[in-house]
Amino acid sequence: MPRRERATFRLLILGGTAEARALANSLADRPDVATITSLAGRTRAPKRPAGAMRVGGFGGAAGLERWLETNAIDATVDATHPFAAAISANAAAACRRRGLPRLALVRPPWTRRPGDRWTAAADAAAAAAQVEKLGRRPLLAIGRSGLAAFAACTDAMFVVRVFEPPDETPIPGAEVRVSRGPFDEASERAFLRREAVDLVVTKNAGGHAAWGKVAAARALGLPVLIIDRPPPPQPPRVPTVAAAAAWVDSLVAARRRAAAPFTPIRRDARR
Repeated sequence: MPRRERATFRLLILGGTAEARALANSLADRPDVATITSLAGRTRAPKRPAGAMRVGGFGGAAGLERWLETNAIDATVDATHPFAAAISANAAAACRRRGLPRLALVRPPWTRRPGDRWTAAADAAAAAAQVEKLGRRPLLAIGRSGLAAFAACTDAMFVVRVFEPPDETPIPGAEVRVSRGPFDEASERAFLRREAVDLVVTKNAGGHAAWGKVAAARALGLPVLIIDRPPPPQPPRVPTVAAAAAWVDSLVAARRRAAAPFTPIRRDARR
């Protein structure tokens, strides 16, 4: 059944990132665009974006497809974390089946710079297999979801940094530090020194908010065990909020042109 055209363009933003908030905020003053930002609900006190917000899962690709139809969504921007592969795949499948435009907003990954001492790992399990070869007191800054992979690393004295206190720490003897970034390079250097960290373990999240610890490790000559990203979402993809906003603008403009009344060209009857 074709969707009934409305004056307001309804945009779903799959969020949880600074880029998702920035996109919603950039569209907040537009009367012709209504945004709904969806958060997974893993953070208890998320930073609220402009516009409407929902929290929780959809129930897979089929559930998201039903939600898109029920809520009369016109397009979707997938601005989830680069490691949120499952929701990105569900979004691509649901939008394809609904025939909706979808764009992935993917921040570029970090790249090695002079002085970096990086060791790459395909995932958390691969990182855990290498961690004790690289350091005795590692900083784990990977979020809560991958911590269990390091539970068997009993020779390492972990410092685990998380945004919010975990319900339980799956790593015996780990010291938990609860703090929320972004952290700049200077504060990260001070933190690494204070905690006597000799290895930084992180995901290749990209962006500026989490870059401080990588730059601090370089400045202090510390190794970094960096977990590679999963395959990126299906195209189309853009790397910046400005490009995503321009994509939304092009869809709104195209619909406006399509809805404009047809005016026939008057011809001179004498010709």
